[in-house]
Amino acid sequence: MRPRFARTGSSFLQDIASASTEEPRIAATGSRQGSWTLAVGVFLVALALVSPHRLLTMGLTTAGLTLVLLGAFLSLRHFLLAQRRENELAVIGDFIRRDATPSVITNAEGRIVGGNPAAARQYDLQAHPTLAGALQGAFANPGAILYRLQTHAHGTGSAQEDVFTRSGHVQISVHEVTENAYVWRIEKIAERAGPKAVQESQLLPMIMVGRTDAILFMNDAARALAGGRIKGIDRLFTSLPVEPGTVTQITTPEGRRDVMVVEVPAGAGRRALYVLPPPAQSSVPTGTAHGWQAFQDLPVPLIKIAPDGTVQSFNRMAATLIGVALAKDVHLSHLMEGLGRSIGDWITDTLDSRVAQKSEFLRLRRTDMEAYVQVVLNRITEGGKSALIAVLHDATELKTLEAQFVQSQKMQAIGQLAGGVAHDFNNLLTAISGHCDLLLLRHDQSDPDYGDLVQINQNANRAASLVGQLLAFSRKQTLRLETIDMRDTLADLTHLLNRLVGEKITLTLSHDPMLKPVRADKRQLEQVLMNLVVNARDAMPAGGEIRITTEYVELAEPLERDRVTVPSGAYVAVRVSDDGAGISPDKLQKVFEPFYTTKRTGEGTGLGLSTAYGIVKQSSGYIFVDSVLGQGTTFVLYFPVYETKPPKPADPAVSRALAPAAHEDGVILLVEDEAPVRAFASRALRLRGYTVLEADSAETALKTLEDETLNIDVFVTDVIMPGMDGPSWVREALKHRPDVRVVFVSGYAEDSFGEEQTKIPNSVFLPKPFSLTDLTETVQSQLH
Repeated sequence: MRPRFARTGSSFLQDIASASTEEPRIAATGSRQGSWTLAVGVFLVALALVSPHRLLTMGLTTAGLTLVLLGAFLSLRHFLLAQRRENELAVIGDFIRRDATPSVITNAEGRIVGGNPAAARQYDLQAHPTLAGALQGAFANPGAILYRLQTHAHGTGSAQEDVFTRSGHVQISVHEVTENAYVWRIEKIAERAGPKAVQESQLLPMIMVGRTDAILFMNDAARALAGGRIKGIDRLFTSLPVEPGTVTQITTPEGRRDVMVVEVPAGAGRRALYVLPPPAQSSVPTGTAHGWQAFQDLPVPLIKIAPDGTVQSFNRMAATLIGVALAKDVHLSHLMEGLGRSIGDWITDTLDSRVAQKSEFLRLRRTDMEAYVQVVLNRITEGGKSALIAVLHDATELKTLEAQFVQSQKMQAIGQLAGGVAHDFNNLLTAISGHCDLLLLRHDQSDPDYGDLVQINQNANRAASLVGQLLAFSRKQTLRLETIDMRDTLADLTHLLNRLVGEKITLTLSHDPMLKPVRADKRQLEQVLMNLVVNARDAMPAGGEIRITTEYVELAEPLERDRVTVPSGAYVAVRVSDDGAGISPDKLQKVFEPFYTTKRTGEGTGLGLSTAYGIVKQSSGYIFVDSVLGQGTTFVLYFPVYETKPPKPADPAVSRALAPAAHEDGVILLVEDEAPVRAFASRALRLRGYTVLEADSAETALKTLEDETLNIDVFVTDVIMPGMDGPSWVREALKHRPDVRVVFVSGYAEDSFGEEQTKIPNSVFLPKPFSLTDLTETVQSQLH
């Protein structure tokens, strides 16, 4: 009987086909469904032929023909799928049979289904039912490796990994042929010598160590030093664990020797140990293979430091990392900073062994870039004198990620604070501006107090605008979204922008004729454009040109920049460019932070760009900035195109009904926990002629509604209150009074409870602070 692993191409097809149990089951199910559907269809057609009733005959015929067509489609689809699968398996089977690399076929459980002649010659596949068992003699832990590769291949279709085995370097690859069939290839890779660009590095002993301290690889210099290939570092080093940067002893054929070990992470839990001569041998002339100068070509930055903190020597990697400032006799404090204490004290404590050996993160004093290093100081003795070896690691990327995380946490905290403060301020401003409106009703322009009241009202509005900026930054502002044309918006704004920029600066507008509408809050969008133009103006005190261009952009692929991904689609891009002084790279990342400004005290609040950022993001847009020192700055805004249907013409009758009236009738239930706001709102509604019932909580309002004789027309309620909130008590009240309309008021944004509001019929939202006119007109519109 022929062995199962030396087969023909057709046998391989059978192996792969038998390995997949799921696909045949699905295919067989599809075939049975097609046959049954076809049979039922034929039966219905036959039944229609013998039916005496005409309508029944027509119904049976229609249903039967439909099922016949459906059954034929399912059967044809099953045939085509089976044919395609058979062709694919034929190609795969022929390739495996001819492959000179050992190839094995397994099912999802790892059991061997077949293998090519090369695999049968190299591994004892007959004696082991699973691939893990067959590879047990060549791999230390084949089960874990195979499981990891198969899991990855199940998700991506294929996977490969390089493994150092007892017999050498092996590459294992796996391909998922079907859901239950995997093809494995086990290919030996010849050992390749390291790069030979520098002759000295070929003579530097290097040992690759795994997680369990097993030696995975030794170069020629390391084998010569140890007297041959060894399996564990305990056979080489006299004491474990090996401490990098310190002098330790190793066992060689000539006896014990003092060496210094430098460790370099190699990924996947592996370490590369470089064996250097001890510092005491630094007097050996440069250029000899065993001199201290050998550390010049180590792939890790090293600096030798004297007890007074001055640099004695360094290697090429350190010079590349630190820059031109690194030189002999330069003090370490002139190269880096940010320790939190004196670098001299740190060096002294390390020399006196008063502190544990640990890494410190320091910032390099480089003017050309922002760079950080992780530094470990190792104490050594050289000729009876102490010195330090500083092992450096580039930590710029790590510190950048850390800074981004801290920045996101800070922005989130400021956003929460802004939202909370804005809510309280909106209540205060509602009471201030509201009572001011009431006073203005009782005074005419000839009254001596009228000017003071106007000033109070104007400053209350300015305070409300400032609170709106805080809410815009924290993206909690209520936006009145509408479909707008960017050209019309800029045309309406041109006169005001020209007044803002002054006579020294030219404002140029350029529009794309193919521009499409976007959806945004027109008033807030105007605020964004004004902020950008004002910043551009301030960047050119001597005059210049500000260019505003609009463009229709279609992104075929997502746009990635500044750690942000703009999805593909159609956008309207707005660019605001100037020829000013520009922004330095270290400040460019902070321009959207609140209260951050490069202007002098009194010239800016630092809220303009943060407000613009919040408004753009809340409008589902994106904002980016590009700047070059001495050449100018460009802000780019992307707004997604909003396709709309033509609006329906307004009903003239409705328009007349919504016209403001001098006196109204109606009963209003006012629920507000803030007494000053409640007092203003009730007086404002009573002045319009409404009957107002007041409640300071939701529970009091429900208690009031227990009187069934009360006729309530409108609920005016705060959203956030102690105890039961606004939407909750309104839903409870509407169970017994379903026709009452609702006006929600809140100092928070509408979208903070927008989903709750949509569930309540006949409800509208009125943001705080609101004026007397805003309140009465909103209530009137609900009544009519």
